Amino acid sequence: MNSLQSFLAVSPVAAKPASSASASISGARVAPSTSRRGRISACLAAEAPPPPTSGAGARKPRRELSAASLAVIEDEARYLVGTYNRSRVVIDGGRGCKLYDLDGHEYLDMASGIAVTALGHGDPDLHATISQQSGTLIHASNVQYTKPQVELAKRLVHSCFADRAFFCNSGTEANEAAIKFSRKYQLVANPDSDAPPFEFLAFDNCFHGRTMGSVALTSKSQYREPFAPVMPGGNFVEYGNLEEAKKVIQSGRLAAVFVEPVQGEGGIHSATQEFLQGLREACDEAGTLLVFDEVQCGLGRTGYLWAHEAYGVAPDIMTIAKPLANGIPVGAVLVKEKVNAAISYGDHGTTFGGGPLACKAALTVFDKIHKPDFLAEVSKKGEDFKQLLRAKLSGNPHVKEVRGVGLIVGIELDVPAGPLVDACLDAGVIVLTAGKGNVVRLVPPLIISEKELEQAADVIRDCLPALDVATS
Repeated sequence: MNSLQSFLAVSPVAAKPASSASASISGARVAPSTSRRGRISACLAAEAPPPPTSGAGARKPRRELSAASLAVIEDEARYLVGTYNRSRVVIDGGRGCKLYDLDGHEYLDMASGIAVTALGHGDPDLHATISQQSGTLIHASNVQYTKPQVELAKRLVHSCFADRAFFCNSGTEANEAAIKFSRKYQLVANPDSDAPPFEFLAFDNCFHGRTMGSVALTSKSQYREPFAPVMPGGNFVEYGNLEEAKKVIQSGRLAAVFVEPVQGEGGIHSATQEFLQGLREACDEAGTLLVFDEVQCGLGRTGYLWAHEAYGVAPDIMTIAKPLANGIPVGAVLVKEKVNAAISYGDHGTTFGGGPLACKAALTVFDKIHKPDFLAEVSKKGEDFKQLLRAKLSGNPHVKEVRGVGLIVGIELDVPAGPLVDACLDAGVIVLTAGKGNVVRLVPPLIISEKELEQAADVIRDCLPALDVATS
């Protein structure tokens, strides 16, 4: 298992074909400066130097790690809990869609810190916001009111189906809150029942988080089994199989259905309109809540502000996080009023969630991403990128499909993607894996240029021979 793949500990699950109703979907090094401090200062103050052209020069292996990089790696192994099998690169700075390591190498970031840095690195407006807010108020508890939190809630509510917002610190925390809200809703909605619905339905290849509630709704067994017993009541059916989902929903046992409109970690699979609409209708009939997990696919990633907008289907609850503050930890749960009405003081809470620094940063991010012209550019760049990849990768026997929507793109292979991921890293492009480890996941900053997308496609094409070496 290669190091980027193992960040999410991907292991085999059944691959799924792209649905016909979804859009079919699916990155150069510079010589180090003599002064690392001077190099990073220059990166943050000016445009990054142009990348070398792709080809043999771009794919030249990186030189041996410096003593400084090795020291960081050795200290990590000594002092941190061993939950990550990291790439042997020490990231030290970034600008736009480029990252720079401690040894002076440049990388095109096609991963965005796992779909987080939607505005790239060193955004000047976000930098100004964080600087101003950190000099005024970083933290105040939820015992008092803070203006940035209320303003962000108002902005989010006005942008979608929701009536209320709850803030937390991450995607898994958002899903934990959604689990609690769903069970409390059913308790209030069924006052005469000694056993109100408490179970949940999720789907094959889904990923909802790693804490004890959300991991119980994450399908891959290797995430759950080492920590058994997890929260009871989790059920799984095939993603897209509406008839099987209806059977579970109609049992009357469910508090809520959790579904990703576009599965990211599961392999870049898009739902169909028929599937989501059918879930909506079945949930309404059974009194079950419908929860859309848009932690990875939401907030502009698909070319829509919210991924579910493309389907014309609204949930009762939506969870969001990753890009919301471009790397400052924040998550949110957006709910309809009927869910809010079931929640009382003290039912849930958080020390850090919705803090003024995170919310102020999120306001800056939201104000940029929600603009129609910005979203239209994401959609156009994503479609052009898919077509570019199909053209450049066509004819390679290992490439089965390029799929995705907007700038969440997957390249499905017939072999494990690890060798290609490692070769791309050596060539100066950072990509991820997904699915059963045979999908290259591409989730670049939403501000990426067409020229940078072409660079990524060229490097991926030039690195494909690594798959032949690995399988020979």
